[in-house]
Amino acid sequence: MERRPEARPADVPGLTLRTARPDDAALVLELIRELAEFERLAHEVSADAAALRRHLFGESPGAEVLIAEVDGAPAGFALFFPTFSTFRARPGLYLEDLFIRPAFRGRGIGRSVLAHLAGLALARGCGRFEWSVLDWNERAIAFYRRLGARPMADWTVYRLDGEGLETLARTRGMGLGPE
Repeated sequence: MERRPEARPADVPGLTLRTARPDDAALVLELIRELAEFERLAHEVSADAAALRRHLFGESPGAEVLIAEVDGAPAGFALFFPTFSTFRARPGLYLEDLFIRPAFRGRGIGRSVLAHLAGLALARGCGRFEWSVLDWNERAIAFYRRLGARPMADWTVYRLDGEGLETLARTRGMGLGPE
């Protein structure tokens, strides 16, 4: 993963966007927990700082994190990772989570983070930049529409996790796919 310098968006006074470092694992975990509270999903959080260090900063990082700071104070984060479009034969960027602490909302920080990630996607040759939003989060939906993002109305997200994921994985070797 290439190291990017800190970015200082001109339109938000005191805002710095920087790539998270291994010593940010506890901060990232704190922000994840705040996001989970906001999304009413605190019971779903099983992450810990050691796992974040291993999977975000280890030998083969699974994602990247951008930290937003205002005058040195942590204001929020974005966790994202590469995807690939088979139809376009080009990489993409998927934003897993974007969270701005309530005290920092309404200042343009979220827009600056998204603009930074859009620029990163273009610099990496990505054909698209995607994310999901909870259907009850009307404020975020309106914000994303104002940016020009559009919902993918014909698509439904499916997820396998926990027991379902384990059960399907056990079917390997039963003639249902590659081993």
